[in-house]
Amino acid sequence: MSTEKATYAAGCFWGVEKVFQKQFNHLGIQTEVGYTGGATDNPNYKQVCNGDTQHAEAIEITFDPKKVTYDALTEFFYRMHDPTTVDRQGPDVGTQYRSAIFYHSPAQKETAEKVTKEVQEKHFQGKRIATQIVPAQKFYSAEEYHQNYLSKNPHGYECPTHFLRW
Repeated sequence: MSTEKATYAAGCFWGVEKVFQKQFNHLGIQTEVGYTGGATDNPNYKQVCNGDTQHAEAIEITFDPKKVTYDALTEFFYRMHDPTTVDRQGPDVGTQYRSAIFYHSPAQKETAEKVTKEVQEKHFQGKRIATQIVPAQKFYSAEEYHQNYLSKNPHGYECPTHFLRW
């Protein structure tokens, strides 16, 4: 089986992971939350939350493109958060909560740009999508207690902005 990776940032990674898992687990995706897009090697949660690292809280998805396409994952990414806000999702504010697509290949970049344009025209007329589309950088896995956090803590904090928009 040949797999690919998709990396997205859309606010608090706990909610992002939970919503992606709910939508795609039956298609065999694997998720990991962590930090990417910044300048600090081996950042930890406290450093990222302080905004000192330039990293975003992100999710890395390993998927089989024969079961789910990068197009479908990327469109879903836009459905489950507000891509028109800069450095914020709901009550979470800071560059670590920015909306970003970290592409792993030229084909992913092309797809991300195409899907972004389609979503902008169809669902966000009058509001500009602020999502960054940037090359993937080193992904640093978050501390173990963050992995599948909302599955392990069902009454834990969940960002109220992680719902399906259309």
